[in-house]
Amino acid sequence: MIDLHVHSSLGTGEQTPAAAMRFAKAAGYRAIAFTDHVDATNMQQVLESLLPMIRTYSLYSGVDLYAGVELTHIPPQLIPDAITEARSIGAQLVCVHGQTIADIVDEGTNLAAIEGGADYLAHPGLITEQEAQLAAEKNVYLEITARPEHALTNGHVVKAATLTGAPLLLNNGGYRGYDFINKDRRRAIALGAGMSKEQYQQTENNARTIVSKMMML
Repeated sequence: MIDLHVHSSLGTGEQTPAAAMRFAKAAGYRAIAFTDHVDATNMQQVLESLLPMIRTYSLYSGVDLYAGVELTHIPPQLIPDAITEARSIGAQLVCVHGQTIADIVDEGTNLAAIEGGADYLAHPGLITEQEAQLAAEKNVYLEITARPEHALTNGHVVKAATLTGAPLLLNNGGYRGYDFINKDRRRAIALGAGMSKEQYQQTENNARTIVSKMMML
């Protein structure tokens, strides 16, 4: 299993990256990406703290670790430049905090993230068919989430992706150790959102594809 949306105490999570790594391993995950909430005030600090740790701990932990960010509450006009900046600092994965109905997010955030070339759009809420179509064209993944407050629109996201061919991911979006769900729970969330068994398997394949890409950075 792979989880590409993990929060730590470098941001708003409740556990250090090392503790998150330990819980991920215990739950059976073979790779995780840390994606703490960042904006212009803390992006460099988070990545510079995280990058040395993942390079060393990946060698000994039994879990492949990657350094990412979740760009959060950034004005849509600034999102493309923020994506570029995060990558220049060393982020191996860049996602954007999408227009979840569980939070106040600026209109236009989903579109800016897709146009800006984020790797994936976290919990995109009531994403439009046009936005999903653009995500398909630009190969920006849309997230199906295990986090309850964001999962309310999972079914809508699956429907939009099915109509347009937009690629999907399934992530935990967790803040604490017990947020790492097992394989059976992941599958149930996917099928409960309306995925076919084949779509669910493809989401797992998509995560492996992203990890393969990050390994080359």
